[in-house]
Amino acid sequence: MSVIHKLMLPVILALLAYAFWLSSDIKQIAAGVAIFLFGIMTLEDGFRRFSGGFLQRFLRHSTDRMWKALNFGIITTTLMQSSSLVSILVISFLSAGLIQLAAGIGIIFGANLGTTTGIWLVAGFGLKVNLSVYAMPMLAFGIVMILQKSPTWKSIGWVLAGVGFLFLGIHYMKEGFDAFSESIDLSTYAVSGFRGMLLFILLGIVATVIMQSSDAMLVLTITALAAHQITYENALALTIGANMGTTVTAILASLGANIAGKRLAAAHLIFNLITALIAIVFIQQFLIAVEWISNAMGIAGDNYALRIAIFHTLFNLVGIILMLPFVNMLIRLLEWLLREPKTVIKKPKFLNDAALESPQAALEVVYKESERLYNLATRVIAHGIGWQKRDILSSDDLNILIENRQMPPSEDIDEAYETRIKHVYSAIVQFVIRARERITGTYGETLMVYSNAGRDLVAAIKDVKHLQKNLMYFIHSDNKVIRDAYNNLRKLLAMVIRRIQQAREMDDPAEAMLILDHALLQIEESATGTANLIEPLIRSHSITAEMATSLMKDTEYAHNACRSLLSMARALFTGRGSTTLQPGNL
Repeated sequence: MSVIHKLMLPVILALLAYAFWLSSDIKQIAAGVAIFLFGIMTLEDGFRRFSGGFLQRFLRHSTDRMWKALNFGIITTTLMQSSSLVSILVISFLSAGLIQLAAGIGIIFGANLGTTTGIWLVAGFGLKVNLSVYAMPMLAFGIVMILQKSPTWKSIGWVLAGVGFLFLGIHYMKEGFDAFSESIDLSTYAVSGFRGMLLFILLGIVATVIMQSSDAMLVLTITALAAHQITYENALALTIGANMGTTVTAILASLGANIAGKRLAAAHLIFNLITALIAIVFIQQFLIAVEWISNAMGIAGDNYALRIAIFHTLFNLVGIILMLPFVNMLIRLLEWLLREPKTVIKKPKFLNDAALESPQAALEVVYKESERLYNLATRVIAHGIGWQKRDILSSDDLNILIENRQMPPSEDIDEAYETRIKHVYSAIVQFVIRARERITGTYGETLMVYSNAGRDLVAAIKDVKHLQKNLMYFIHSDNKVIRDAYNNLRKLLAMVIRRIQQAREMDDPAEAMLILDHALLQIEESATGTANLIEPLIRSHSITAEMATSLMKDTEYAHNACRSLLSMARALFTGRGSTTLQPGNL
């Protein structure tokens, strides 16, 4: 597969170069497609900058019923004009456990219907109006806003620029096809009948996969149809193919998702395949329905662009109506086809019975296993509060990371404890008990110190588990004060892990202890500062009493976790040199 991926780019570039050599008009069409695609990417980026707060908060209250999930998919896709972005967001929400699979399927169904609004706009206005007139002001205003420091203005600017590029791309595609039609008539190469339909469906799938945008493919279809480069039947087939090809983005997005995300991508694929099959089998009935609806709406007989829009909406709507009663059956099918992978449970790596014969060997293996346990626990804690471990251990400013990075899905701490921590910690405790039956004196005392370090790690994980629920809720709150307060708790834990890493790298135990003592002082100052701050926040109505209660309780959890981590670090990293383990050794 990797070889195919490597060959795909040079082949596409070679075909483009050859096409440009054949006709200068193709350059304009290709430029229009490129500008349109760039507009979609820009628009997606603009909306993605808004998605961290509003969409996630809106999602929690808008998908608890199937009809709500359908409406959410329709509305968000209509606003964003990108079913791909909605699919990616829904997969991330599902992977994070914010919604259930049934709600995700409902949103995907709605997104398929919502994406038809784009073709209605293009069919109704895009080919009759010189969109470049509107594109230029949008680009100018958009770029000015992008250059501002305010994240809100930047986001609005990206959205405006995205729409401007979309309009400009449509304009150039239309102009290119108009010029192209004077020299070459593609309609002479059209294939009629069922064979021709299958051929153009395949062409629509391939073109959508290459462009990674069904919207671009549908616009290209309408502009080619308006320029009489393809027939009405060809355009219908391309529309079906574009609808099928759009699932590729969701499938690619699901590759990095958990099993729930993969099931949703599979549901998207199944829905689009069934919808396409319905459209193919009942094509004549759909054409009759399109004709009847067109006459009822007063659409002219030669206005094929609007008829394509009706057809696209109609077969997606029929697909939703037919599939909705079978959602639960579809979920059971997906759960059977895509089963939860067997959980790999971390087991002790360094402990062995032979080490019990020597006090030095016993101490060494317990130390190495304890250090490994810390490495495993750090990942659990970091992911549990929405950090990537690599970000915590980097030198990047934590405030900038919080501002610029979208928070990844939080890890299920209970599951992580059971699979990554519990068995290793239990093995350490059991080994130390057995070793102390033979080993006494200083070695025996040090073994207990290492065992207690493991206990501190487990205590820290449990405190973070208690903190996690409210943290993940308030981190997306509309109230900036409570949102910042919980982000400060995330930064506090990240700071402690960074200080521990610095202590690990110190050769001098006294310097390592100094770093840890300074971190502890910061923890105590934070505890005092938060306690003194909460009451004024309630009095000024910056936060509610309920928020304050949660914040006080969760601040205590965070501070206790930090204290436990620092206690562990004193035991492991200030009395001897530590061997930093490579990730592959964990």
